[in-house]
Amino acid sequence: MQLKLLSILACPECRGELSLVSVESDAFGGVTRGSLECARCRRGYPIEAGIPRLVERHRAETSFGYQWNVFRREQLDSCNGTGLSGKRFRTETGWTAENLDGKWVLEVGCGAGRFLEIVAQYPCEAVGVDVSSAIDAAAATVSGRKNVHLVQADVYGLPFRSGVFDACYCIGVIQHTPDPLRSLAALPRLLKPGGRLAVTVYERKWWTRLNGKYLVRPLTRRLNKRVLHVGIKVLMPALFSIAEVLFRVPVLGRAFAFVFPVANYVDARRLSLRQRYRWALLDTFDRLAPEFDHPLTEQEVRTVLEREGMKELVRLENPGLNVVGERRP
Repeated sequence: MQLKLLSILACPECRGELSLVSVESDAFGGVTRGSLECARCRRGYPIEAGIPRLVERHRAETSFGYQWNVFRREQLDSCNGTGLSGKRFRTETGWTAENLDGKWVLEVGCGAGRFLEIVAQYPCEAVGVDVSSAIDAAAATVSGRKNVHLVQADVYGLPFRSGVFDACYCIGVIQHTPDPLRSLAALPRLLKPGGRLAVTVYERKWWTRLNGKYLVRPLTRRLNKRVLHVGIKVLMPALFSIAEVLFRVPVLGRAFAFVFPVANYVDARRLSLRQRYRWALLDTFDRLAPEFDHPLTEQEVRTVLEREGMKELVRLENPGLNVVGERRP
């Protein structure tokens, strides 16, 4: 933990000021172990492996902690050489280098850090938050980058002072929280006046629940995650081969991809066959394992964000429900 992070942190319970206690530092002055104490409510929070842990341990056990520690490298541009994560970040935020240079930028739900390593390329201060042990996978991804700060925390108790970030993005996370509308509502307060917000969530249409994954999720989301992972690995050679044929059928391919609860990105030309297979394992697990999967309508997203002080909301023409806007003065 870099000491500059302390200037924007706050107690997740009462938003009181936090101070360092019993600190162990590395050779560069970063805090490797210690604790944070709230001046107001006197609650204490540990710092372990250089990461402030401001969430109760039982709330941190999610399928995503398992997922991103197993599949940490698959979606990293630095590992797969495709540039797909960088392209997605730019298209789903609409931000340029000018929007990021010298700014404090927050990612809510950073997972293994696929987008953090993109943001870290700019001269900004990037902060990644995740509730699960995926934060440790992210730490491995951005290791050595002094402009990246990691915090383990819950979206319902984001441990930051109000109005400290110039930009905040949350891509593909909101629908996997217990109350997605409450999760959305937690983001705007963190932005400075004029600060930029970008969110992407699953969109809900009348036909959404007909998607094949929703037919099997009542079982798969209750399975032990390791058992589910092993089951997918055993079945994937056959399932991937079936999808490889069905998803390429003219006209009907999209329908087959909708009802077949297995991922296979047959149109992803930048990925090799091996990479597509690994992504199929990852995203099939991602579809079937999460405890929560709550798509939202565009109107629900707009209503919440406008109520919480966002303006100039625009839906970008990308897959999913991708909305950007600015914090009102």
